[in-house]
Amino acid sequence: MAQQQEVREAKIQEYEAFVDKRLKPDLVVAISQRDKVLDQLKMFSDLAKNIKRLEENKLTKIRTMVNLGSEVYCQAEVPDTSHIYVDIGLGFHVEFTWSEALQFISVKEKMLTRQAEVHTRQIADIKAQIKLVGEGIRELMNLTRDPLE
Repeated sequence: MAQQQEVREAKIQEYEAFVDKRLKPDLVVAISQRDKVLDQLKMFSDLAKNIKRLEENKLTKIRTMVNLGSEVYCQAEVPDTSHIYVDIGLGFHVEFTWSEALQFISVKEKMLTRQAEVHTRQIADIKAQIKLVGEGIRELMNLTRDPLE
């Protein structure tokens, strides 16, 4: 009986270690990845809104503040807004007309939405695994209790 108790306690520790060392870090990574994708999605959504605003107001030049880095800004004047540069990833920027940029953004938003959905499913799967292992641990703990207690 004591040997069974030791085996159960070893299994409980093994499952707890699995949750702490594997599942919880995987969950943190999956949430972080989804957050990055959602940030990109918001950035492209904001860009599309700004382009539409430029089109609606027929602005051909604008004055704006540009972040130089480390939250240091300077004023800038854009004399011709008919073309914009869009970050397409990996540090590359492409010059687009407004309509080309909106088309690119539409495709990019669909791709990012699919990525966010994949990460959301991963998060749900990991949470389900954590819950399942937790229930297994609780069952093992109930088995280890003395029925006379």
